[in-house]
Amino acid sequence: MSHATTIARPASTAQQVHDWLHQRIIQGDLLPGARLSETEIAEQIGLSRQPVREAFIRLASDGLAEVRPQRGTYIGKISVSAVLSARLIREAVESDLAAMVAGSGADLAAMRAELVVQDQANAAGDVAGFVASDDRFHRAMALAAGQAAVWNDLERLKSQMNRLRHLSMRVFDRSATIAQHRAILTALEQGDAAAAQAAVRTHLRQMLTELPQIAAAHPDYFTE
Repeated sequence: MSHATTIARPASTAQQVHDWLHQRIIQGDLLPGARLSETEIAEQIGLSRQPVREAFIRLASDGLAEVRPQRGTYIGKISVSAVLSARLIREAVESDLAAMVAGSGADLAAMRAELVVQDQANAAGDVAGFVASDDRFHRAMALAAGQAAVWNDLERLKSQMNRLRHLSMRVFDRSATIAQHRAILTALEQGDAAAAQAAVRTHLRQMLTELPQIAAAHPDYFTE
């Protein structure tokens, strides 16, 4: 494990170790099946093994790691069922959010700004930056609907979905995702609730096409 850490000292807690490892797993820096070494990570970030061990336990509770007795801790595989469940919930919730925003007069400047960021990240080949902006785009729609708490609930559901997104955005045409985002925004600006809902559904169903292809290319990354 040669990556440099980004954990700020001296606030080096188990939660920070967890958050750092969580992000690396989501982004695909740590691949499914890879072994996590308490000793190696502790030495790398200058901590005792205890907070690292606690972070591993939290990752296991997140479904992102697997603790195997007498063998060690390994990065968990991506759960296909968790991805599909999160996608279905997001489609149902976000299509309703789109209907709430359309014609409401809500400020959509944050969504417009993220399209610019996405164009830039796509041109630069910055997958992590692109996915982060994608998240902010969807969050901005929830905020425009006055539903920040709903987005927070969705965020807790989609760790496995986010892992797939980082894989798919390395393979598939990111400009297609930008075009889908633009279609959502255009419908919202025009106050067309039905078109906004349809655009959200089309966008979030894209994963149903991408998932089988990614799973076929990397079968060892997935369960079920």
